[in-house]
Amino acid sequence: MGQLLSDLWAFLNERKKWWLLPIILMLVFVGILIIFGQSSAVSPFIYALF
Repeated sequence: MGQLLSDLWAFLNERKKWWLLPIILMLVFVGILIIFGQSSAVSPFIYALF
């Protein structure tokens, strides 16, 4: 996982693609919500957000 993050950081830094960072962060956030929303006690609160 660390190698992936360092490669991503190097790509963003070298290519100056800083506009991709918010998109990547939102995708990660939605993925975390989906994982936690499937089987946890927090799921009723997550569904209330949408």
